[in-house]
Amino acid sequence: MFDFRLQVFHAVAKRLNFTKAADELFITQPAVTKHIHEIEHYFKIKLFDRNGTKIKLTPAGETLLQHTEQLFAIYRTLEFEMNTLSQSHTGKLRLGASTTVAQYVLPPVLAAFHKKFPEITITLLTNNTEQIELALQEKVIDIGIIEGQKKKSYIKYTEFVKDEIVLVSHINNPLAKKLTIQPEELKKIPLLLREPGSGTLEVIAHALKPLGIKISQLKSEMQLGSTESMKLYLMHSNCMAFLSIHSVLKELQNKDCCIIDIKGLSIERFFYFIQQQGPAEKLAELFVKFANFHSVR
Repeated sequence: MFDFRLQVFHAVAKRLNFTKAADELFITQPAVTKHIHEIEHYFKIKLFDRNGTKIKLTPAGETLLQHTEQLFAIYRTLEFEMNTLSQSHTGKLRLGASTTVAQYVLPPVLAAFHKKFPEITITLLTNNTEQIELALQEKVIDIGIIEGQKKKSYIKYTEFVKDEIVLVSHINNPLAKKLTIQPEELKKIPLLLREPGSGTLEVIAHALKPLGIKISQLKSEMQLGSTESMKLYLMHSNCMAFLSIHSVLKELQNKDCCIIDIKGLSIERFFYFIQQQGPAEKLAELFVKFANFHSVR
């Protein structure tokens, strides 16, 4: 019973919205309010500060959220391990992944999956988001992992790993001396952009729209089809590029690159598992559970 109350609290804490939490959990908003009040009564402390229709976590709420996420990670691990102990798994799993995911997120997951399930053969198709969705539709792959903003009705989307797209420059770029710029300044900076059909380009376009900036207004020096080629280009030019934070961790650590903040702009997204609507295939479902388990360890 209390575990469900924690699920309610977690949904409210992540959404900061009682209505959205109720919709997510398929319960009424008064039920959400009741469960939150019961937790606050149990701990004898407020978890949320309310200001009209807006809410935010109190320090106690922040602490409970941190421990709740740790507990949920333990529960996921326990469920996964117990379910896999009594089963043997063999067969072939055809994966598809967009370029950023395939290069920077999947390799450690695939290595760990093969170590645990050596009898399962995996093939990986890498392409941009548009092509991976097409491969799923044509049943070339069993499951995909993509980035992007648009959703198609024939595809089931499941959140995987959170990502942030940041504006990156070579550390010695004279334009990088200002570590924070105004949105309008973005139009004057030479940029490397991904190719049409890229999920990253789609997400950038969606994020810039509220600022009144279109992709066509940006000063595109070149469009390149891979993050690695973009990073190498940056090292030999005064361009900048929007890249996944996952893709530049090493360069940031080695101080080869830096992040340029854009005032009022934050580009966050999820990588998504994509599957055909309907019952999931067993190996595909196994991989989803394992990948989620591996990403929270």
